[in-house]
Amino acid sequence: MIEEKRHHPLIMLMNLYQLVKGSIFIVFFLFVIKFGSDAAYVKYGRLVFFLFMLVSAVSIVLKWLTSTYKLDGTSFHLKEGIFTKSNQTIPFSKVQNVNYRTSLFHRIFGLTSIRFETGMSGADSAIEFKVIRKEEAENLEEYVSRPHEEGISLADPVDTPQAGPEAVSEQTVQSVLPAGRIVHFTPGKKDILKASFTSFSFLVLFSAILSIYFKIDEVFDLDEQAQGLFAALMGSGLLLAGILILLLLVSTGIGVARTYLKYGKYEISSDQERIYIVQGVLDESRFSILKERVQAIEVKQPPIKRLLGLAEVKLTSAGGVSLGEDSPEISTLYPFLPVKRAYEMISEILPQYEVTREMKRLPGKSFWIRLLKPSWVWILATAGLAWFKPEILDTERAWLFISAGLLIIIGLLRALDYWNTRYTLNSQFIQMKSGSLSTSLFISKREKVIEISVTSNLFQKWLGLASIETVNRAKPVLHSSLDDVPKEMAADFYEWYVGRGTEIRYQEY
Repeated sequence: MIEEKRHHPLIMLMNLYQLVKGSIFIVFFLFVIKFGSDAAYVKYGRLVFFLFMLVSAVSIVLKWLTSTYKLDGTSFHLKEGIFTKSNQTIPFSKVQNVNYRTSLFHRIFGLTSIRFETGMSGADSAIEFKVIRKEEAENLEEYVSRPHEEGISLADPVDTPQAGPEAVSEQTVQSVLPAGRIVHFTPGKKDILKASFTSFSFLVLFSAILSIYFKIDEVFDLDEQAQGLFAALMGSGLLLAGILILLLLVSTGIGVARTYLKYGKYEISSDQERIYIVQGVLDESRFSILKERVQAIEVKQPPIKRLLGLAEVKLTSAGGVSLGEDSPEISTLYPFLPVKRAYEMISEILPQYEVTREMKRLPGKSFWIRLLKPSWVWILATAGLAWFKPEILDTERAWLFISAGLLIIIGLLRALDYWNTRYTLNSQFIQMKSGSLSTSLFISKREKVIEISVTSNLFQKWLGLASIETVNRAKPVLHSSLDDVPKEMAADFYEWYVGRGTEIRYQEY
């Protein structure tokens, strides 16, 4: 039994900082913009603001005094509440993954935060220690992951694997670390540049300028000044070109720096039991998950990444991965992996998952049912065009050309979706790929699928087709489907799922 403890006292300072940070706009309005104003609403507004800050500060202290936690051999026991008391007991067996976040605030004081994600929803969905010593966080993780072992003390440091030398090769060389951990990927300079341009980070300055402009315009009317400045710039083409080039260079530099701060120290590693993902230079996030808790794998390729031959591999688990509103999504195995390396990494990290590039295509009749299916987008758009009949380039029947163009685009997208759709079903696994401009490949083991459905509408029955769907534990629950597969495949899919009863291992979540 671990004795009852309060959270680290610096959590009060962190909560106070967040309170002040959230009040910056109010302070700017009341004490800067309205400086020297004698208006009644300004005077009372300042008084209400000071009272609110005082009450909030007292509430932060009282919350720390009344919030405690302790651990026994099987569960977390949490208590909190100033006027209304709350007691929670959450078993270690519910923990799906563990997330760390070390922000600049934490780095200043040599601290971190840790969050134990469960497969539950509501108030019991996660156990979070927002401010905690690094050694204590690591000991907590060790204690929770092996609750059956006796004699583990949270006061004693745990021998955790230390980060080894960075991989020399960007994609192929693996560094073996102590305790059997293997580094599978660390991005190089080329990877950082690809990530910058693929994510359009080089446009960050332009979006920031527009955002600041519209926020200031809400308080001060900048339209007249902006129009005068714009007219002056348009009068000198050389000056305008120079300013645009300078802004683009500065924006590109900021975008690359921003991408480096997010992905510069990205590392994907694993040992026999867990997968580890680390990202962030100043604001560091760490994610770890037991391999046996991976419910499914998704390989996604948006249009830009498809053109550049890149992909992102996302691990699906029953627990979430968020450490707050500002924290990044870290269940993805680096969002800008070359496609070939992405498939290789899945086999390296999760050898129990059989990923195959050879997949079956849909029959020809699936193409026609998809192509001839009514499109409500086209029907409603055409009805609107026929009603208003807009004239474009002095053409009275321009709406007919717009409608025809929209119909052609929809047809091309459906043809691409048919061409990209693939599937594979074997004794243990299912793979489904779909999408038109963006594609998504879903991979899951039979024992991880908790529910399936097989449906067939009137037209599908007539053509001997059906739709299939799988359901996996996730937050939210993951639904993956494939339309217009042959009815024989749908029958095999149903029998495939029924067969899991002979091999399923019941596990408490």
